[in-house]
Amino acid sequence: MEIPKIDLREYEYTLPEERIAKFPLEKRDASKLLHFLKGNIKHLHFYDLPELLSSDTLLVYNDTKVIPARLIFQRETGARIEIFLLQPIAPTTVIPEIMLANYPVTWETMIGNAKKWKDGEILKGQVQVNDREVVLSAKLINRETKAVEFSWDDPEIAFVDLVEASGEVPLPPYLNRKPNEADKSRYQTVYSKKEGAVAAPTAGLHFTEEVFQKLRAKGIREAQVTLHVSAGTFQPIKAENVLEHPMHSEQIQVSRETIEQLLAQKGNTVAVGTTSVRTLESLFWFGVKLLEEKGEDFVIEKLFAYQTRTAVPTKSESLQAIVEFMEKNGLESIMGSTEIFIFPGYRYRMIEGLITNFHQPGSTLILLIATILGEDWKRVYREAMESDYRFLSYGDSSLLWI
Repeated sequence: MEIPKIDLREYEYTLPEERIAKFPLEKRDASKLLHFLKGNIKHLHFYDLPELLSSDTLLVYNDTKVIPARLIFQRETGARIEIFLLQPIAPTTVIPEIMLANYPVTWETMIGNAKKWKDGEILKGQVQVNDREVVLSAKLINRETKAVEFSWDDPEIAFVDLVEASGEVPLPPYLNRKPNEADKSRYQTVYSKKEGAVAAPTAGLHFTEEVFQKLRAKGIREAQVTLHVSAGTFQPIKAENVLEHPMHSEQIQVSRETIEQLLAQKGNTVAVGTTSVRTLESLFWFGVKLLEEKGEDFVIEKLFAYQTRTAVPTKSESLQAIVEFMEKNGLESIMGSTEIFIFPGYRYRMIEGLITNFHQPGSTLILLIATILGEDWKRVYREAMESDYRFLSYGDSSLLWI
């Protein structure tokens, strides 16, 4: 297909600082819910969600778990060095594996106060893991790429235990505040399971057990995918040509059970959050890759979906190709990575609806929303602004239909 020219100025809006939700509401499902259907807008609350979905709906949510990815060390001089985990480098780049490692690991990071950290200098910190005292060491092994090697003196302790015990909650930079005790649970979905995200899949923050009970009582089904959200989700678009924006790559994992659920689904499929959308659409294009015999690596490049094709397979054909691939290779789940870029001109293949928060102006996520709503995205955001909705990660929610 011909890729349309994207003028980023068309996807800007004014977001006053006071409209950014700095803290979560006391009750998760008390947040406002803007419902957009066929051009009509209604203002409700998140606890009304079950009434808006038909009983044959499949909800797909991202079960990644946020790790306290901000690690603080102090030099002997007293200087504070802040290390933010981004992506694993060695001995594996697979997040679930490296989190369970009990030997030295290397991560790509962002470093606060890096100028004070000398080459070859090893930073050390005492970490209390249950009843064990562990010494965690950090060594800067590449200043240019900010690669940091972590090691510790207790082989019975996994890296994830050290991070959970000593790290700070990685709140988004636009909150402009330090995390507090409440953030440990509130910047996490109630269904989070698989450690590895450095940012929360925030659309899921509104769900409560009460909402799930009502959904299940109505017969609405659930499926899980995993996308480990990276810090790149907050990266603003700076390129004059939007298509030159370097999309962040994120690791994904999808079980055969979920793929078979998607394949059997006859009613609406509704994604919980933009990360679930990115996973589902990437899954579709992996099936296309298999059908086009373009390799068996589950890696979806930024503009793969926009390549010229004589025909695009159906959702069923794509998913069936993945099932057959998994059967052939004896796989119960597939792991891969995606940097899929969804912007106006893209056609959604896997979803009919999306539950999502309200996003930053001029961001890749606004482009994704505009791909669902068309020009109506401006009206939706204007109404949300005029109706005192709270914006961004800890803000209010919306249910949008294609």
